[in-house]
Amino acid sequence: MAKRETYRHGDLRNALIRAGVELAREGGPDAVVLREATRRAGVVPNAAYRHFADRRALLAAVRQAALAELAAELERGAAELDARARLRALVVGYLGFAQDQPGLFRAAFSTSDVADTGGEAAAGPAGVTAFDLLGATLDGLVESGDLPPERRPGAEYVVWSAVHGLSVLLIDGPLRGLLPVEAQEAGERLLDSIERGL
Repeated sequence: MAKRETYRHGDLRNALIRAGVELAREGGPDAVVLREATRRAGVVPNAAYRHFADRRALLAAVRQAALAELAAELERGAAELDARARLRALVVGYLGFAQDQPGLFRAAFSTSDVADTGGEAAAGPAGVTAFDLLGATLDGLVESGDLPPERRPGAEYVVWSAVHGLSVLLIDGPLRGLLPVEAQEAGERLLDSIERGL
């Protein structure tokens, strides 16, 4: 009797998401395709359609999982710190995630709708997203007196834009050739600018 090449899967949806995350890690959002995800999960291609209508649906789930990994990374780096140190840790963690996991980072933000970056599936172990962590940190800066309350509204968009911009420049733009020490210096200068600007 020939060995079965595929098998029935008890949790196929999550297996496909895990396979999609690995594909994204290896090649970014363009690498996330249903056929390869099903092959890696060990099921026939048609089995995926019980859980995902198409590639876009799988990519949306992978995006949420990638954002959850980012949130988990930021939580680890910012735990037990005061608000100012937490802000610095979030910026360093975000830049580090982009450089260490460029495919996953690209997949996480492969959307034009900010609503796609939130939700329970995009949250880390503490149940909050990376964006929520940033907002809470800025609120903490207000509470500690380090950020005037009148400058708090919308500050998360300014910080996120600056950090995300540098991240993209470092992994896809003209700064991708910087030496690690130069990239770190660029991150530190950005941090200093953010703190002065807040």
